[in-house]
Amino acid sequence: MPRLVNMIYFSPVALIMFLPIYAPAIGASSAELEHTTPQAIDRAVEAFTGSKIGETGGARMAADPRLKLAECASPLQTSWHGENKTMVQIECAGPAPWRIFVALRSKSKVPVSKATAPLVKRGDPVTVLVRGRGFSVQQAGEAMESGRAGDWIGIRTARETKPVRARIESPGLAVIPAT
Repeated sequence: MPRLVNMIYFSPVALIMFLPIYAPAIGASSAELEHTTPQAIDRAVEAFTGSKIGETGGARMAADPRLKLAECASPLQTSWHGENKTMVQIECAGPAPWRIFVALRSKSKVPVSKATAPLVKRGDPVTVLVRGRGFSVQQAGEAMESGRAGDWIGIRTARETKPVRARIESPGLAVIPAT
């Protein structure tokens, strides 16, 4: 005599009713969900400076969407970095602390042809921006020499023991083009 097996059948509607309960776990590990979003960093910079991304005085560009920083249990701390206020420091003090610097759009652009006085003087804080196709990375540094727009100068950064060479683009900003 054949045995009958009890089977449970869920209709598609019943299955869909259970999905919202498990939706956060589908396609993402719990570690991926515990990050400070780049949008939160953008909002913190905008609230601190009073300017939107790309506007004068605001962040040069939006935070990289690939950025993965530990979730911050307390509100993000913002402060000016450098005397000429060309960068904002965003900091999270918690179990997994982190700190990043966001470059701001300069309030004054000096055309290369009209720049006669140095835009950067030795000892000035400088934002070093490595710019490539589809990406940019920025870091704080200190000018090792004075220079005008378009000049290549040595800049000391916290990560490098030897100064890096970068081209002055505007007051407080030096660029290293990545090819």
